[in-house]
Amino acid sequence: MISLCSKSQAMRHVAASIAFEGHNKGNKVVRAMIVLGIETSCDETAAAVVRRYDDTSGDERSGQGEILSNVVLSQIEDHAAYGGVVPEIAARAHVEALDGIIKTAMAEAGMRFDQLDAVAATSGPGLIGGVLIGLMSAKAIAAAHDLPLIAVNHLEGHALTARLTNNAPFPHLILLVSGGHSQILLVKGVGDYERWGTTIDDALGEAFDKTAKLLGLPYPGGPEVEKAALNGDSKRFALPRSMKGRDGYDFSFSGLKSAVRREAEKIAPLSDQDIADLCASFQAAICDILADRIDKALVTFSERFPEKKEPQLVVAGGVASNKAIRATLDTVLAKRGAKLVAPPIKLCTDNGVMIAWAGAERFALGMSDPLDAPARPRWPLDKDAQAKIGAGRKGAKA
Repeated sequence: MISLCSKSQAMRHVAASIAFEGHNKGNKVVRAMIVLGIETSCDETAAAVVRRYDDTSGDERSGQGEILSNVVLSQIEDHAAYGGVVPEIAARAHVEALDGIIKTAMAEAGMRFDQLDAVAATSGPGLIGGVLIGLMSAKAIAAAHDLPLIAVNHLEGHALTARLTNNAPFPHLILLVSGGHSQILLVKGVGDYERWGTTIDDALGEAFDKTAKLLGLPYPGGPEVEKAALNGDSKRFALPRSMKGRDGYDFSFSGLKSAVRREAEKIAPLSDQDIADLCASFQAAICDILADRIDKALVTFSERFPEKKEPQLVVAGGVASNKAIRATLDTVLAKRGAKLVAPPIKLCTDNGVMIAWAGAERFALGMSDPLDAPARPRWPLDKDAQAKIGAGRKGAKA
């Protein structure tokens, strides 16, 4: 691998703020940068192109951006038979699909590689085989076309998406809930995060998927549990609300998952109504846990930032698409005079847009990475955060 940027890459790194493409708008020249983003951390092969407008352009779109293309290939069918993501299968699928996905994203954006200002790729955390494939592809593009490389933390991609879709200001809170992560973070700026809470065992998305599997629902389980819960009685089963009422902001979901198993075993064989009632009771318990943790975080945020009259909570990650969870958060935030910011559902799950945008945000601040930037299976946003007990399998990524 090459350990140093080329001379022209270094120049772009130093003068990132002026590495913008000019666009005429009336009598003004609005400067913008164009970034290709590649995401391969789990079971979606994705690429996208975004444009970010210069903060100093003087235009109403300063600091904002737009999506020029967004191509995502899901591997759900490849993993459905196994009830979860198989790393080897995921890596092979990325190898087979990524070149075509990048080509399609560039074509839909109407761009050539020599029109890009930078290329960004997920550098972790994630399944290391997939991360390597996307990152190496980005390095090849960067080297071949003399472009700066931005090695993006997958979690930062989620954390900054609301800056693109909702122009979310700093500082704000984020609830990041997915198959691999469950965290509450303070977002102070690009690259500047404080982790306030995390799961001490299973990630929330993992708990949804495993609950679905034990109830015989198809993979991926999260949407199936939500769907079944619509016809269920959420009060039929008295399931635990782990960590509710305790100090701090951490989560625990393994006990809840085990409680569902015990209740299911008591009444087996399960009818469709039994499954619906278990799903509704499980989802209600999740909502109560999240409401308690987020309420505590909002109180702390308001104490630290009293000038923020309307605190904002961004919800991101695949589980953020759950409508019951969104409704619960809306209620909690309304009571605290806060605002829920939720990117469109298609941008909550893994995608190339979030990586391209995080890359653009970093590059606008003069940040880029050498071509020997490593792939990382684990990469916390808050490097000073202490590991939690039981640091789970997927939850340990962050």
